[in-house]
Amino acid sequence: MTRVWLTEWEWACCGDPFAVGDDVDLGIAARTPGEALAELLGPALAATVDAVESHHEEEFPDRVRGRVVAVHGVTQEVIERRTLRRPGHGAPLTADMPAEGEEWPMTGQDMGNGLFVGTRPTRYVVEIVPVPDSAELAPARGVRLDVASGPALESTAQPGDDAPGDRRSRAFAGWLVDVEEPA
Repeated sequence: MTRVWLTEWEWACCGDPFAVGDDVDLGIAARTPGEALAELLGPALAATVDAVESHHEEEFPDRVRGRVVAVHGVTQEVIERRTLRRPGHGAPLTADMPAEGEEWPMTGQDMGNGLFVGTRPTRYVVEIVPVPDSAELAPARGVRLDVASGPALESTAQPGDDAPGDRRSRAFAGWLVDVEEPA
């Protein structure tokens, strides 16, 4: 059996969905996890990874081909750090800081007939900081089977709660796919 790491960000936009029991042909960028993956997974779990998949940068001659026997979704703990947005720190240098209690100005376009499409930044910049060696595995039916309702950031924040400070959350990081290669 060969255990392959698939990164969430790389599969977020493309890559054909597959399920346990399907045959796969995966391009392999490396046969050993790099430092960043070892930090994300922790040393014990990283030691179980036999290959790191990639399909965005180039065509890789090294491949893992075979039948998928198991898929594990991997989440990691993160800290959501909220800091006040101010000119030069998440807002344009020319921006005027809104008065206390006021929102940043809305930017957008008047579409006519009373319809306005626009956005307004929050008063805070949110930085997501991974917590090393906090990975957890959960069995999965496959990879990208239900993209619309796929795993996402699970925050402890309540709706409407955007006050400054730190919050602990779990974020989806990727998949560990166990592939049985033919002899």
